[in-house]
Amino acid sequence: MELFLTILLFAIGIFLVIKGGDYFVDASSWIAEVSGIPKLIIGATVVSIATTLPEMLVSVMAARDSLFEVNQEIAQGYVDISIGNAIGSVTANIGLIMAISLICMPGIIKRKDYMLKSIIMLLASFIIVVSGFVGKVTLPLSVLLLCLFVFFFTENTISAKKAVSLSKSEEKDESMTEKKTVIINIVKFVCGAAGIVVGARLLVNNGSDLARLIGIKERIIGVTLIAVGTSLPELITTVTAISKKQSELSVGNIIGANIMDLTLIMPLSSVISGRPLNITKTSAMIDLPACLLVGIISVVPALILKKFTRLQGIILLLIYVAYIAVTCFVIV
Repeated sequence: MELFLTILLFAIGIFLVIKGGDYFVDASSWIAEVSGIPKLIIGATVVSIATTLPEMLVSVMAARDSLFEVNQEIAQGYVDISIGNAIGSVTANIGLIMAISLICMPGIIKRKDYMLKSIIMLLASFIIVVSGFVGKVTLPLSVLLLCLFVFFFTENTISAKKAVSLSKSEEKDESMTEKKTVIINIVKFVCGAAGIVVGARLLVNNGSDLARLIGIKERIIGVTLIAVGTSLPELITTVTAISKKQSELSVGNIIGANIMDLTLIMPLSSVISGRPLNITKTSAMIDLPACLLVGIISVVPALILKKFTRLQGIILLLIYVAYIAVTCFVIV
């Protein structure tokens, strides 16, 4: 009965995080647009941060819980969930979600549109791998990652402003300020934020309990169930983009989300916990290199060939399946 209740609460947590994130993004976009901010800047700033809130809150809450846990084994379990969720989300975004996008819809790209963001993503992945060799996410590495986030965020905003200056100004839609619309979006904003917070708490608590009841490590729960669960918004975005034949939207969203996961969530978790996050040997040997590997395969060939290929997608998917198999069935 306890196992059933834990699984049920865990599933409810995933549902709340996904729907809460969906409502929060919609409401945040509406608030920004009503205030007169151009849509491109909204996408580059407000929405990009809002879509990472599920992963961010799950990892930050887990890291914070580790600080107040007396039992060191349980405390490390929370840390494993925090790191596993952040790294696992990136690996799932590329190895599963981006792979599906490339298999269904390969395409030609403009190198300049992807070069800088790809470099930032790979550099952040490399820094995380270095953290694995060090054995912890230290304060200097956290500061370096946060500097990358500030640079990425600033570059995103500047690029959006340039794009806006080249386009015609849009007429304001009066229907957006109708009383009914205002009330709906305020409710969406509040309920969305509450859903993300409550859902993240359910995921952390019941993810740890689920690992204990089933007899597996918290790290495995973090890099599989929680990571894939918090990455479902990206999956939904990708499926939508595929149906609308907009592959660049899908890939761009994934790369941006990965940069946010690596440069914001990991260092924030370390700073909020008040101490370096210890990285287990297993995570350093499997999770971190896998994250860097799929990152390299996803962007380097595309930058060289100026196109994303179906073969890339197949290779990424095979690597992800192999990674999950090793994670779940091989004890290191």
